[in-house]
Amino acid sequence: MERNKIVKVDIFDNEIGEIEKMEAHLTPVLHRAFSVYIVNDKGEMLIQKRAEHKYHSASLWANACCSHPRSGENIIESAKERMVDEIGINTELKELFSFTYLSKYSDNLYEYEVDHVLLGKYTGKIILNKEEASEFRWVDMNALAKELLNEPQKFATWFVISAPKVISLLKINK
Repeated sequence: MERNKIVKVDIFDNEIGEIEKMEAHLTPVLHRAFSVYIVNDKGEMLIQKRAEHKYHSASLWANACCSHPRSGENIIESAKERMVDEIGINTELKELFSFTYLSKYSDNLYEYEVDHVLLGKYTGKIILNKEEASEFRWVDMNALAKELLNEPQKFATWFVISAPKVISLLKINK
């Protein structure tokens, strides 16, 4: 299956077809996505700055990896494949939660997603794919919480929505 086809879903995340990735973003068509969060042994979170040439949310900070699974793909396996491509790591993942959001970026550019939030732990080397991101950093979660509060415009929409819940869940499970 082609990488540019993504999974169209209903509001309950049931697959109802496929759609071209750009078509889904040019009109608000609900589709499936995933956002991978990575933490290290020091309790820091890995975030990446999206590449300048991205068609939306360019140069904004976001979670370690995000993308769309293809039809019939297991979300975690798809996410693991994308992590290798985007940041050069392979680690186990578990799903924390999912949420639905709609964000309008311009007159004809939207994100309307059921986003599955995944978590992994990793302490090794990061190999950044410059087509996907321009830089990365490990950040203390308390410092990140302050940045999200004081400078939300520096972050991608889905990250502003999901990161506080991820941080909260990680603090509860310490």
